[in-house]
Amino acid sequence: MKKLSFVCLSALIAGFCFAEETKPAPNPVVVPFEMLKSGHMAVQVKVNGIGPYLLIFDTGAPTSLVNNKLAEEVGLFKGKFKSPFAMFGSQGQVKIKKLAVGDQEAEDLEAMIMDHPTVDTLSRGVGKALYGIVGFPFFARFKLTLDYKAKTMTLIPSGYKPPDVTKAIVAGLLSSGSKTLAPSAQWGMVASKEVGDDEDGVDVKEIIPAGAADKAGLKRGDRLLTLDGRWTDSMHDLYEAAGFVKPETSVVVKIKRSGKEVELKVTPTKGF
Repeated sequence: MKKLSFVCLSALIAGFCFAEETKPAPNPVVVPFEMLKSGHMAVQVKVNGIGPYLLIFDTGAPTSLVNNKLAEEVGLFKGKFKSPFAMFGSQGQVKIKKLAVGDQEAEDLEAMIMDHPTVDTLSRGVGKALYGIVGFPFFARFKLTLDYKAKTMTLIPSGYKPPDVTKAIVAGLLSSGSKTLAPSAQWGMVASKEVGDDEDGVDVKEIIPAGAADKAGLKRGDRLLTLDGRWTDSMHDLYEAAGFVKPETSVVVKIKRSGKEVELKVTPTKGF
C-alpha cells in the first residue's frame, strides 16, 4: 500500500513538472517600421481597431500621445469635455482600450491628447501626416528587439504592466515643493528675512570682505529693496532676481539705510 502511494505521489509531481515545462511561451511579433528623414522611427498604428495611423515610435518618451484629429476619428472624446481654448489643443489624458502596433496589440493604455508642436514640425518636415507618439505605456509591456537593417522590430509580451508615468511625475512635482538653488554669480553677501516680517525687502546680515557687495559699498544692516529692477521682498525673490544676472555684469541695487533709499552698482563675480 505504501509502495502504491509513493508511485501515485511521484506521478502527481511528474505531472506538475510536465505542466510547468510545457507552458506556452508568448509568440514574438515582427512589426515593420519606417525610418523618417529626421532619424525617427514611425509605425502603423490602430487605435480601438480604427486605422492605420502613422505615429512616431519613441523609446525615450515617458508617455504616448495622439493628436486631436485621431482622437476625434476613433471616438476618444466620447463622454469627455473638449476644451476649445487649450494650448496646443491639449485635452488631458485618456485611456485607450486597444492600441495595435502592426499586429502586436496592448490593452488599457494611457495616452495624452495633444497637437504636439514637435510632431507637427516633423510632419511638415518629412511630408507625411504624423498623428502622435507611441511611448513607454506601450513598449514597456514587451521585450523589444530592433533590426535597423531590416527595418523591423520584434515584440514579445513580457507580462509587465507599467505604472501611469504621467500621474507619477505630477505627484512627484506636487510633493517635492519648491527648491531654491544658489545663483551662479557670486555676490559676496548673506541676506535673510525673519518670519512675520512683512516690510519690503530683505536684511543684509553679512558682507564678505573684498567681495562684490563690499566693493559696491553695501553694509551689514542694509535693507535690500530691489536688485536689477526686481523686487526682493522674500528670499525666493532675491535668489530669482540674482539668478537672472550673469557674472561680471554690473546691475543697480536699491537699499534702505538709516531710513533713506540709496542706489548702488554691484558687479557679481564668477563662481567656482
